[in-house]
Amino acid sequence: MKPIVFNNTVLRDGHQSLAATRMTTAQMLPVAPTLDGLGFGALETWGGATIDSCLRYLNENPFDRLDALKAAAPRTPHSMLLRGQNIVQYTSFPDDVVEAFVRCSAKHGMDIFRVFDALNDSRNLLTAVRTVKAAGKHAQGAICYTTSPVHTPDNLTALADELVAMECDSICIKDMAGLLSPRIAYDLVKAIKSRHNIPVVVHSHETAGLALASYMAAIDAGADSVDTSITPFANGTGQPDTVRMQAALAGHPRACLYSPRVLFELRQYFEGVAGELAKFMSPANDRVDSDALCYQVPGGMLSNFRTQLVEMKMTDRFNEVMAEIPVVREALGWIPLVTPTSQIVGTQAMLNVKFGRWKNLAQASIDIALGKYGRPPGVVSPEVLALARKQSGQDTVTCRPADLLAPRMPKLREELTAKGLAPTDENAVLFAMFPRETEAFYKPKPAAAAPAPVTVTSAAPASAKPAAAVSAPAAAGSKPPFAVPAGKTARYSLTVNERRYDATVEILN
Repeated sequence: MKPIVFNNTVLRDGHQSLAATRMTTAQMLPVAPTLDGLGFGALETWGGATIDSCLRYLNENPFDRLDALKAAAPRTPHSMLLRGQNIVQYTSFPDDVVEAFVRCSAKHGMDIFRVFDALNDSRNLLTAVRTVKAAGKHAQGAICYTTSPVHTPDNLTALADELVAMECDSICIKDMAGLLSPRIAYDLVKAIKSRHNIPVVVHSHETAGLALASYMAAIDAGADSVDTSITPFANGTGQPDTVRMQAALAGHPRACLYSPRVLFELRQYFEGVAGELAKFMSPANDRVDSDALCYQVPGGMLSNFRTQLVEMKMTDRFNEVMAEIPVVREALGWIPLVTPTSQIVGTQAMLNVKFGRWKNLAQASIDIALGKYGRPPGVVSPEVLALARKQSGQDTVTCRPADLLAPRMPKLREELTAKGLAPTDENAVLFAMFPRETEAFYKPKPAAAAPAPVTVTSAAPASAKPAAAVSAPAAAGSKPPFAVPAGKTARYSLTVNERRYDATVEILN
């Protein structure tokens, strides 16, 4: 039997689910070569909320991040999460914008596009999948797993049939909220594999404590790969930890082997990163929460949601908002909770708690009810539908929503030129999704402050050269600041602004 393959998510979903997507490229690059050398099936490095976070919070160009990570980890295929017609935003975009985004992503090195639709409306995957295939890249169609009266195993398997007919290269069972139970995981993988000769990937979260057991069942049923992460950006609302998952497979005929020593070094490194991101990490996201089986909030949203409740001064009403989420979800047609629907349902639940149920209907909730995001899997509440029609003055959309959208790329280039920005496709697609953030990114920045002094407090020679070293070439015309012969490495403890770091220094010349 073929060993199971692990895909690693620490550079995307790991920190999205546990640190509100705040890991910077600079924090990723030192270990990217190490991750590349472990032999994972894929490294998830981009997509999802990372593009928004780069622009909004980190002052980074998302395409520059992709370029840098691809250069640092060139051997392992890179994967990204793409929201179909929503791209990586919360609303639908015209086909030409979706096509341009996919082409740009492929040009910058993306290999595997995991394409999903929040409503499991396969019509919203067509343009993205077609463009991925035309670019010569791997199109992975995703089934958003959830539980409801309309999300039966037969219906989910029928969606797999649609993805195969669309010529997807693989299928992902995307369990964004950690709801997939072992028996269902086994049956669903078995059903797909019995009908189609296509790789099946299983993605889950440990939010409710089921993911590892469900992975084991999926592996027994013939899944080709599963997604894991690295502690402390693993478990809880993230994916199962790689070491833990590998240990669970000990003695299994499909057991795999990723270097425990290197994984331990990676954990040590990411513990340091977690310390730097501590204000974005909540202890509540680390524990198993069986209530998630009721409110079904995905890990990535839960991490950000707690932050939003703090900003809205509603932390004391967390349980009320969580209890309202299933009510909103059913009223909007039993929609799965995954970006952007998880944010839409979460926002509406907050509004219901704050102002009274349906007293303040968010625009996005109106759009869901009217079919502007696609076909809801169930029936929309007549009360909510009537309110949506009254408030908008519009009727229900019955066609593929993108068919109603005019092409935008020429107009976007004109707008960029008028603002003095380069009218590249990269800038155009970013501006289409995040206009204010993209424009702010390109505004002239004030001069950076001088770097803080670095004080070396102790040193010890390295016993062996590690898998990934931090390069520290000497400045021109000066002697190296560390007493290490050229071409050698040493371990140092450094204090920067009263914070201690362990680092490996390699003198190149």
